[in-house]
Amino acid sequence: MTIHQKTIAYIAHGGGPMPLLGDASHAEMVTELQALAGRLAKPSAILVISAHWEEKVPTITAGAHPSLIYDYYGFPAETYELTYPAPGEPKLAQEIYDCLKSSGVDAKLDTQRGWDHGVFVPLMLMYPDASIPVVELSLVAGLDATQHVDLGAALAELDYDNLLVIGSGFSFHNMRAFGAPNTGVVKEQNEAFDVWLQETCSSTQLDEAQRTQRFIEWNQAPGAQFCHPREEHLMPVHICYGMAQKPSDFVVSLQVLGKQASMVGWENV
Repeated sequence: MTIHQKTIAYIAHGGGPMPLLGDASHAEMVTELQALAGRLAKPSAILVISAHWEEKVPTITAGAHPSLIYDYYGFPAETYELTYPAPGEPKLAQEIYDCLKSSGVDAKLDTQRGWDHGVFVPLMLMYPDASIPVVELSLVAGLDATQHVDLGAALAELDYDNLLVIGSGFSFHNMRAFGAPNTGVVKEQNEAFDVWLQETCSSTQLDEAQRTQRFIEWNQAPGAQFCHPREEHLMPVHICYGMAQKPSDFVVSLQVLGKQASMVGWENV
């Protein structure tokens, strides 16, 4: 069987609904997400792995018309009335489930859960017409790096034509640091981890065994613990890399909320 090619991208989705409110500290991110969508061929479906959903086993939204989950607090009333009426894709959800099960990965379908803001915020920016079917995949509780790379490797066998896979997270996610001055130490650790991540994803000097080991041992990278006190916003890139198993084809550097961040992607996977 020939596996259809996929496009895979690890993106930043920003702070809650702020990218949709014209927030200046998200302007560069908004521009880059829109540019990415404009550069890619229109996908037939989108699979989003969101930092904002963790389950005991990988869980897949399987409803035909998922609702939205407004999983943020203290924002203007209109942000709790946002809509993104894209359809779900139960057929794709079933194929993801079958793909994981055939690789020995216990998984679950969820026909009731809606999409959290890690899904609908970036998609409202990238594909505002909401015409492309969407399925969301959870992270696995415990956030084990090896488990998430292996989960991506299992998904590499998914045979679905013209699929866009989005790992929706944030390569810098220290909530206290977002509100703190960009002092020398903060800036140094932020930039050191960002350099490490870009090199890990894109360097052709690494073979795939070395690259995989770097992902598994991510917490030994410079600035890692500072940039990710909790790693849920990083784990989507582990799944993305597990699916791709090659150097990334593009890297985008940007400032979000005053901090350095990266988005990376793999084409023709």
